Amino acid sequence: MSGVRVVPVVLSGGSGTRLWPLSRSAHPKQYLALAGEATLFQQAVLRLAALGPAGVAVAAPSVVVNDEQRFTVLDQLRDAGIEPGRIVLEPVGRNTAPALTLAALDAAADGDDPVLVVTPADHAMVDVAACTRAIAHAVELAADGAIVVFGVRPDRPDTGFGYIRCDAAAPGLAAPVQAFVEKPDLATATAYVADEHYVWNSGMFVMRASAWLDALGEYRPDIDAATRAAWAARRDDPPFVRPDAAAFAAVPAESIDYAVMEPASRAGSGRRVTMVPLDAGWSDLGAWDAVWKFGPHDDAGNAVRGDAHVRDSRNTLVHATSRLVGVIGLDDVTVVETADAVLVAHRSCSPAVKELVGDLTRAGRAEASANRRVHRPWGWYESIDQGPRFQVKRIVVKPGARLSLQMHHHRAEHWVVVSGTAEVTNGDKVSMLSENQSTYIPLGQTHRLGNPGKVPLEIIEVQSGSYLGEDDIVRFDDSYGRD
Repeated sequence: MSGVRVVPVVLSGGSGTRLWPLSRSAHPKQYLALAGEATLFQQAVLRLAALGPAGVAVAAPSVVVNDEQRFTVLDQLRDAGIEPGRIVLEPVGRNTAPALTLAALDAAADGDDPVLVVTPADHAMVDVAACTRAIAHAVELAADGAIVVFGVRPDRPDTGFGYIRCDAAAPGLAAPVQAFVEKPDLATATAYVADEHYVWNSGMFVMRASAWLDALGEYRPDIDAATRAAWAARRDDPPFVRPDAAAFAAVPAESIDYAVMEPASRAGSGRRVTMVPLDAGWSDLGAWDAVWKFGPHDDAGNAVRGDAHVRDSRNTLVHATSRLVGVIGLDDVTVVETADAVLVAHRSCSPAVKELVGDLTRAGRAEASANRRVHRPWGWYESIDQGPRFQVKRIVVKPGARLSLQMHHHRAEHWVVVSGTAEVTNGDKVSMLSENQSTYIPLGQTHRLGNPGKVPLEIIEVQSGSYLGEDDIVRFDDSYGRD
């Protein structure tokens, strides 16, 4: 593979509503540690970085993500020890085909034609070494002009996955793709499992940038033209790249499979679409049942994470995040606890969690979309307690970060430093506070909180006033480009 340059492309979209209450639209599943200590997003990036030691010339990763999650991505890359490459910001979600087109245009902007290794940010693998070998083989095929997909041998009939029909091939060998098949009914999925021609579609792809752009231009010229228009009017804000918002809003929403893979794999298309087997313990972790299957399990088949004690139960998932959870006498049940919500469901009902989130959204419940811990570019905060005319928050500010210079019309604030050093702007006065010191911000006073130190700053904030909503804020200056 001498001379072949590889650009990893991580598509970090999706809301993860099927994994509520742990995953919420404001902080979806790819940024959670559901299968190990690293988050799913970090695992995806690290898997692609492993191609370097395997002898592949790998560039810094290109990430396509929603604009609102840009700093989460940046933080998670740095925490994983990965130097950020290009982070392409989608003004609005338009599914995976436009997202990949943005990444391909970016990768080919200097006239190069690298091989793109495209992966969702929210999948998990048991055997990373096997995954690396499969990707390295796919890179060889893609460098020679093929469009490569990864197929997973099905071990059960599953109506939640797309399938790929291939020419029969010896186990472990690449095979030509004959068709992409969308999510089937149970009877059809059962027949597919018994047929050696069918494999699950992993959602990972490898191809040259030119191969994608050429195929998209043929099969979906509307997506191609609209995305190119948004890209041509982009704005660079290193490491971020911002396609034009108005132009990108006009791009038709479509998936990679529907836009290109299905027509490209049809007989007579003139394109070489190849399936490389992926035998690496792959899971899309698409619902709580999939998280349970991914394990690990105790002798009774229970998968337990966090501070939980389980007795006389079988094949049950218990995920505790903020308190002790006790479970007795449950079979095939999912129990997920967070600080502000608890889910209890039969494992067979895992797909219905998305419908429950829809019910909560229609009811106007904030828990449908936001966790109690809210992530911000400068760090995070969480509500500890609240009642009529008061709210208590725990606030953590990253080293070197600061909140916006702001003012509130309806509330006053008391700050107590728990640890670290705080730089406090209070009207026209700037002061430094250390552990156990406090200050008072009167209603209507211009103020700012910053962390000039090298360790996280933690404070307790007590708000009091007639209205305590997050929209009671007037920003005068912000380091992160927020209004």
